[in-house]
Amino acid sequence: MQNQELITKAYAAFNARDIDAALTTMHPEVQWPKAFEGGYVSGHAAIRDYWTRQWSEINSRVEPIECTPRQNGTLEVTVHQVVRDLQDKLLFDGVVKHVYTLQQGLLRRMDIELT
Repeated sequence: MQNQELITKAYAAFNARDIDAALTTMHPEVQWPKAFEGGYVSGHAAIRDYWTRQWSEINSRVEPIECTPRQNGTLEVTVHQVVRDLQDKLLFDGVVKHVYTLQQGLLRRMDIELT
């Protein structure tokens, strides 16, 4: 799967709350940031638990804007992220960068950079 297709599939699955489809884009030992808590979770089961808990507390939508390879081999994805609480109150609306390390054509690690 090409990088752009991988990113498109991953974000579409996340926004649709389709954890199984999202996990097919990720390496089994993926490391994923806990954006609103700090730290990381590792592996598919931990991501499933984290997202299930996250979606019981907030409603987020993340749309990729641009996908750019970096010199160090990582992939920078500029995204527009909107986060609301479950009463639809806006908590965040802005642009951030998700930086991915890829392994075997899958997402191996994601880091977040504020723009």
